[in-house]
Amino acid sequence: MAIGAMLGIDTSERAMTGNQLEHLTDEELHTVAAQYDIFARTSPEHKLRLVKALQHNGDIVGMTGDGVNDAPALRQADVGIAMGIKGTEVTKEAADMVLTDDNFATIANAVREGRRVYDNLRKTILFMLPTNLAQGLLIIFAILAGAIVPLTALQILWVNMATSTTLSFGLAFEPAERGVMRRPPREPGRHILDRHAYWRIGFVGVLIACSAFLLESLLLPGGYGSEFIRTLVMQTLVSAQWIYMFNCRVKDRFPLSRDVFANKGLWLVTGALILLQLAIIYLPFMNRAFGTEPLPAWAWALSLLASIVIFIIVEIEKWLVARWRSTPHGA
Repeated sequence: MAIGAMLGIDTSERAMTGNQLEHLTDEELHTVAAQYDIFARTSPEHKLRLVKALQHNGDIVGMTGDGVNDAPALRQADVGIAMGIKGTEVTKEAADMVLTDDNFATIANAVREGRRVYDNLRKTILFMLPTNLAQGLLIIFAILAGAIVPLTALQILWVNMATSTTLSFGLAFEPAERGVMRRPPREPGRHILDRHAYWRIGFVGVLIACSAFLLESLLLPGGYGSEFIRTLVMQTLVSAQWIYMFNCRVKDRFPLSRDVFANKGLWLVTGALILLQLAIIYLPFMNRAFGTEPLPAWAWALSLLASIVIFIIVEIEKWLVARWRSTPHGA
């Protein structure tokens, strides 16, 4: 109890011993496990029962241990953590991970890094799937409308190569979001994509496809050649994906703050993407290979303007969803 007070545990003024646990039924232990934070003089069986009781209450349980008698509870816990220095081989085999420095603070660092990696993986998926969907929808729209196919197969491959191999890496190095350690643990069986993620994929995919198709429809009556239109549509797709990457940086806040400069990877991939696009649009041998032609300054401005509009619409959608989720019905 004294150690619990030093650690700042709220219920450190009371504790339950293994002898008291021995006389509790499983149903009574479910209640006790939620009321007490300190248990003393417990046997391996008591530890196992405590882990099961917490799991029955819907908690995500992490268990640390170093002795052979900790192995059953380590195996039962959602995350079993064995001590790497003092822990026995049996304990290490039963655990999900090994704490090599035996420092409990490392667990918090691992949780923080794990949540950052999970968030960035989800951001990358939410970035790639809508943009790939947009390319497919753009072709479908053109076929249904009887218009010229907005991109050739080689140009589609270029867009995928230029964006997927550059922009997605920028999100992988995104730092942890604010308040990441104040979140409750997520359910182990929860899918990485929830209902809102599916909505975002469809919403942004349709938005990007419609903007590119609308741009093509506006240029066709102007007498522009098919190569010029396809080059501009391709640049619009790339610009929209680049701008949408910034939408994906954070889930519920405006992404263009000072924090945007903390991730140098974003700007490295941005520079690489600009060089690639300049090459395919202005180098003669790339023009011949991919069926593109040089774009004037106004065409670049038009594609960037369309991308900025998409950015604003997605940010409005994020704000509306955040407000809806803050209501009792949304929660």
